[in-house]
Amino acid sequence: MAILNSEIAAIFNKIADLLEIEGENQYKVRAYRQAARTIENLSVSLEEMVKKGEDLTQFYGIGKELAKKIEELVNTGNLDFLKRLEQRIPPSLLDFLKIPGMGPKKAGVLYRKLNITTLDELKEAVLKGKLRGLSGFGPKTEEKILKHIEKVKLEGKRFRFNIADEMVKALREYLSKGEWALEFAGSYRRKKETVKDLDILIGVDKEEDFDKVMDFFIQYKDKDEVIAKGRTKSSIRLRCGMQVDLRVVKLSSFGAALHYFTGSKDHNIAIRRIAQKKGLKINEYGVFQDEKQIAGAKEEEIFSVLNMSYIPPELRENRGEIEAALENKLPKLITLEDLKGDLHIHSKYSDGKNTIEEIALFAKKLGYEYIAITDHTKVLKMAHGLDEKMLIKQMEEIDRLNERLEGIRILKGAEVNILEDGSLDISDEVLKLMDITVFSVHSNFNLPIEKQTYRLLKAIENPYFCILGHLTGRLIGEREPYKIDVERIFQAVKEREGFLELNSQPDRLDINDVHCKLAKEMGIKVVISSDAHHVDNLLNVRFGINQARRGWLEKQDVLNTLSLSDLMDVLKKRKGVC
Repeated sequence: MAILNSEIAAIFNKIADLLEIEGENQYKVRAYRQAARTIENLSVSLEEMVKKGEDLTQFYGIGKELAKKIEELVNTGNLDFLKRLEQRIPPSLLDFLKIPGMGPKKAGVLYRKLNITTLDELKEAVLKGKLRGLSGFGPKTEEKILKHIEKVKLEGKRFRFNIADEMVKALREYLSKGEWALEFAGSYRRKKETVKDLDILIGVDKEEDFDKVMDFFIQYKDKDEVIAKGRTKSSIRLRCGMQVDLRVVKLSSFGAALHYFTGSKDHNIAIRRIAQKKGLKINEYGVFQDEKQIAGAKEEEIFSVLNMSYIPPELRENRGEIEAALENKLPKLITLEDLKGDLHIHSKYSDGKNTIEEIALFAKKLGYEYIAITDHTKVLKMAHGLDEKMLIKQMEEIDRLNERLEGIRILKGAEVNILEDGSLDISDEVLKLMDITVFSVHSNFNLPIEKQTYRLLKAIENPYFCILGHLTGRLIGEREPYKIDVERIFQAVKEREGFLELNSQPDRLDINDVHCKLAKEMGIKVVISSDAHHVDNLLNVRFGINQARRGWLEKQDVLNTLSLSDLMDVLKKRKGVC
């Protein structure tokens, strides 16, 4: 039975949660979380590496002990350590962590002090006032628990896009063995940053093939259970908990069905209204005029019959794309091939895994003209942040590499910490020596909106400000964005002729699609960067491209689509900004 990177990462995150609930020391908990994050961001298959006997400790955060556990998972499909841990700590306690503000430590207190193990027991304890004697459980906490507990029980889990993408690759490989038309639809096809379930569409010539498709689908080896099996629709649940729905249609309706099941709901409603005004009916079976199907075999026909441009799936959210398509004014969306370099990368100098030369050579193979090395700075001690002396040493090494390497230019930079008061942890004397800077917040996420906004505005005023890194500090599904006045910050970036990062780490994707569109409308260029900590992470820019496309960004809206010479011209013209 195959095991995917996302499944290994989920197991490590589960172990970290259970260990923290148990009260284990934070170093051990953090080790599992860091390993999980590294694994989630890898583009290479750990299963394949294990089978080839390759060294897993080459990746940041994966030591010998964790490598052994990965090998055990690959070879047996199970992990003895997790089984023993679940015998000590009820896995049902993990449901508590879905309640905002209810972290593993608080869940552990409830278990040890009151022996509460389920959401129903938790609700009963709150209503009976049993939590009030516990440290950290005041009236506001009780109110939050009661407000969210039913929501947690009802809501299905959402998966980050990169995790869904891994599931799709495995499913596509399996289902492509059949002789039929195959497409993935739904929020996955629209490239949303999170996906609740997967929608698959298969088209066949004859209705008698429907049963053959369904029989093949439910035999998928990595399923956990068959939820339902029908002639036109079947559903399975994967081991990770994700539901997969498969629908089968005749090829004559395949395009219409693909459009319908891609969504979004609001987009589909708006399309149907336009059709109605033309005396047409559109549904998942086709486009009809007086009960006669006039289109639907190909998705493009849906838009053509309505006299509008084809709308890329990423734009189908009813946010102005229909009006633009009717006027033939849709943007020419950016593609991965448009990128000429990566302007946010970490090396072995801080918490990266590779040398600067290794990064440069890997980037060259990707066809990049340039990269920027932007290691963490000194306040971020956990990430081995660099002080002024080490940054100068690094810049000297970059100069030597640029003299020796051909076909790739290494820019000198740093990811500089924005401190609580808006000051920076590196002196202007060193910042002015750099080609480019990324200013980012890595601490004090809970400041009031005015203080957090002021903090960023003050940093942006620095004469060597260039790029504002991961704007809101969010981690999808783990940490909410900190509160800021986005429009004031965008205006300040524009006035300083600076840039906004779209961080492509799958758990960040920060800025989001709405902010991308706002930046475009305000004339602020975006930088799509990997924030790579291992050379393999450079490939994650594809997730940033998805987000950029959802935000209507075109090639000219993104700084690192410029050639090296044009980029350097832009940086030099910023009159000392960087």
